[in-house]
Amino acid sequence: LTVIFFSSDNGPHKEGGVDPEFFDSSGPLRGIKRDLYEGGIRVPMIVRWPGKIKSGSVSDQVWTFWDFLPTAAEIAGTNAPSDIDGISVLPTLLGQKQTNQHQFLYWEFHEKGSKQAVRMADWKAVRLEPGKPLELYNLKENLAETKNVASQHPEIVAKIEDYLKTARTESDRW
Repeated sequence: LTVIFFSSDNGPHKEGGVDPEFFDSSGPLRGIKRDLYEGGIRVPMIVRWPGKIKSGSVSDQVWTFWDFLPTAAEIAGTNAPSDIDGISVLPTLLGQKQTNQHQFLYWEFHEKGSKQAVRMADWKAVRLEPGKPLELYNLKENLAETKNVASQHPEIVAKIEDYLKTARTESDRW
């Protein structure tokens, strides 16, 4: 049987005359394509696999496109490369307990500067420019990322700052 994955690589955009506010394309989320707020990076994933995935099932499991390769490899009965950041979310797709979880998710974007974002469970940190302080949001309490709580949670900010020291791989291209 065929497995179909349907998603996007970013939130709504406003290129080519598109108005993302017309259909409220980001919903309650802040940002659009090229933003590292949830509206720019959070997208739905629809997976159809008759006989394996229960029709109409919904999951709030956080996963990313770099999880697709390990997931597809496991579906195919082979191993994904060991030196990648992705994890297989096949247990989630099959309605089972997902024991393998990401400790952190990391994004960086270099168009019009250099931005970074980190997700750690319900915590989301965004840095809009190198050297600037991190903004911190609790996505469970503030999905729209409108209330920066960094000053109330210095221990979370410090943990994410420590992670950022090792999160990226230097590249001559950036």
